[in-house]
Amino acid sequence: MLKEERQQKIIDILNIEQKVIASDLSNRFNVSEDTIRRDLKELDSQKLLKRVHSGALRVGPPITDFAYRENLNMERKKALAHKALPFLKENSVIIIDGSTTNLALVKEIPLDFHATVITNSPPIAVELSQHAHIEVINIGGTLYKQSMINLGVETYKFLQNIRADLYIMGIYNIDIEAGTSVPTMHEAEIKQQMAKVSTEVLGMITNDKFGTVSYAIVGPVDDLSFLISENIPEKVRKEYNKKKLLLID
Repeated sequence: MLKEERQQKIIDILNIEQKVIASDLSNRFNVSEDTIRRDLKELDSQKLLKRVHSGALRVGPPITDFAYRENLNMERKKALAHKALPFLKENSVIIIDGSTTNLALVKEIPLDFHATVITNSPPIAVELSQHAHIEVINIGGTLYKQSMINLGVETYKFLQNIRADLYIMGIYNIDIEAGTSVPTMHEAEIKQQMAKVSTEVLGMITNDKFGTVSYAIVGPVDDLSFLISENIPEKVRKEYNKKKLLLID
């Protein structure tokens, strides 16, 4: 088998099984583990997968701008939002960071809902301006345009001086071993601080995000209190049931 053919088959297996183990691939293709490691290194350099200690994980979706992602999977995101609404408690302090799924959630919050919402997402702050009973605190910083969120020292310093009841984390990628991750370290640092100052953390994901990873790790999956998804594969459900979080679909 040619190297190119073997590497394509590795990608095919990874897309189906979500992760691959070097020793298993060695047996499947009847080649040495060193050969497989070289394959994984090459594929990682091409950003076709993410190497980890024992093998590789699927990479997340390509980085696209917020406006493009906002119009993708709209009905699926709305369904996730409706599942999340019961976790929002009246008169609580809620941090909501930027994501198109989080924006879908904000659009479903009843207009008579009472709360304080802290956000580093200008689109979410604008959407909440229609809610007369929600105090909106828009955290400043440098605008990261691809995700439409404010990041930087100003954002981080503000978060050091607050406490929240719930943090609704926008999840870019999630893997049972690697945890939650995002494309940039600056965003990962802000998410880490948001989780640190919150009593509970909730995430919402479409099921294609399971088993994907980006460059910057936010934290382990059990940093989440609740994870809401859809049509969760049984194998994935069993893995996450071992963690201290409530998995909902």
